[in-house]
Amino acid sequence: MSKRIALVTGANKGIGFATARALANKDVFVLLAGRNSAALQKAVSELKAEGGHVDALVLDVTNEESIAQAVELVEKKYGRLDILINNAGIMKDAFDKVPSAQSLQIWRDTFETNVFGLVAVTNAFLPLIKKASAGRIVNVSSILGSMAANTDPTSAFYAFKIPAYNISKSAVNAWTVHLAYELRDTEIKVNAAHPGFVKTDLHGVDAPMSWDEGAVTSVSLALLDSDGPNGAFFHESQEQPW
Repeated sequence: MSKRIALVTGANKGIGFATARALANKDVFVLLAGRNSAALQKAVSELKAEGGHVDALVLDVTNEESIAQAVELVEKKYGRLDILINNAGIMKDAFDKVPSAQSLQIWRDTFETNVFGLVAVTNAFLPLIKKASAGRIVNVSSILGSMAANTDPTSAFYAFKIPAYNISKSAVNAWTVHLAYELRDTEIKVNAAHPGFVKTDLHGVDAPMSWDEGAVTSVSLALLDSDGPNGAFFHESQEQPW
């Protein structure tokens, strides 16, 4: 495989699907990963019809066996992974409840996917990323996870307290910083992306941005040159406060 190989989690719809499409349009071979095989095959068929070089990869980020099987398949077929975009995420907070009233199960479910699943997938694929000439890891976060935005009364996001989701993204940001530091002397770059407020299952139809617009930041960070940033948090070309 001479093309760069990318894996995008949560890629059968929304920002993940748009990210896969944009990378395929950049001559990247893309593995669309997700839990639902039928939904993945439909997404893959659509992108192949557009001329994209893509394939489906069944992967449940909350299931260790599923992750191990996915890694084994990628290793056998391709031998490396150039780009990992940790896009899969959920938002389960009850909007009619204050932070202290959110159920513990909501916290557990949110962190299982948004944090533990992201870390598990990254750690499992890291040996294959190290085999690439210049690996790229993109963790899809949110400005709602920014501690600066959450503590600044003048911030436009100060009042958006969606506790389990926001704090899970704060953890993703912290993980990004730590992993980037670990890999600082390698050719691998690790960054976090704030896609913006996009019309998805998470943000609803009232969000102002399209899927394609929401994919811009992830795609940019996935295709960074060797002099690009490492351990940073971006929305499009603008660095965001942690």
